[in-house]
Amino acid sequence: MSIHVIKPGMFTTIQDKGRKGYQKYGVLTSGGMDALSLRIANILTGNEENEAVLEITLMGPGPVLTCHKDALIAVTGADVEIDIDGEPAPLWKPLFIRAGSTITFGPCKRGCRAYFAVAGGFDVEPVMESKSTYVRAGIGGLNGRPLEKGDVLSIGKPLIVADRLSDRLKSNLKQSAYSAPDWTVSHTHFLPLRKSPVIRVLPGRHLSFFQETSQHTFFEQPYQVTPQSDRMGCRLKGEPVHLKEKLELISEAVAFGSIQIPPDGQPIILLADRQTTGGYPRIGEVATVDLPLIAQAMPGANLYFKRIDHQDAEQAVFKQEAELKELAARIKLEAFV
Repeated sequence: MSIHVIKPGMFTTIQDKGRKGYQKYGVLTSGGMDALSLRIANILTGNEENEAVLEITLMGPGPVLTCHKDALIAVTGADVEIDIDGEPAPLWKPLFIRAGSTITFGPCKRGCRAYFAVAGGFDVEPVMESKSTYVRAGIGGLNGRPLEKGDVLSIGKPLIVADRLSDRLKSNLKQSAYSAPDWTVSHTHFLPLRKSPVIRVLPGRHLSFFQETSQHTFFEQPYQVTPQSDRMGCRLKGEPVHLKEKLELISEAVAFGSIQIPPDGQPIILLADRQTTGGYPRIGEVATVDLPLIAQAMPGANLYFKRIDHQDAEQAVFKQEAELKELAARIKLEAFV
């Protein structure tokens, strides 16, 4: 089974949850920018949560894909228009499509990254235990690069959950281009896309080195996402953040969501393709549950930061993980009942 790339879109890559355990060797993690949407897309198609999907950047024309065999697919993430053989199709649901169907990604209303999963995942060779693409180094995914016109993507063997879901949906397929269940995942709950999201932030280890007025400003004033943002970092523009005095730091490990303040005082939120270490002072760390909102923030969006403590951030993660486990259990129930 395979998918033919008719049009690749502006920047479409194969991603899973990332290349874990290799940062000590200087190897970046990479992986999906919006790991939550990636995981849910896999859950909806009966895959393991870490299976490879397509991450589709939607700040330009979206991809056009043709599936050569019957398939179970799902699209999550950004609020994007998709159609299957010219018929509008829903997001955040498993969709059964016939062999020869063409999926077209249209305009994006909110957010900027969609996640396309297919039952069985994308069958590419793992590099350091991950299928994720890191374009700058040319590793992972499909020859270490974004998709190109004419690419053919091989699909792996679907799991039994996917087979059962496909059988149930196929039996309901009539004249429509696809078959979908009458239920959907509450995307507004899991991924509340807003024009000016409030991002929860834990205090960074260098917070006390910043001027009191700058600390206050950072948590009270909006910061705008600039066009220079990419998979490495979300670059912001707003009231500069100033240190109390010049500070020399030894480079140390950084994380997805670390908020660095370079000499110009404009914050940078480190993302999936971040470097392994950094020497700029860190004013905060984005709470894990809000990383998808950063990943979906388009240039021009305003971000507001809200300070929370470690316990609040931990409880939010526990709650989200419990909801994902419940979702996975319900999908399996839907498949086997």
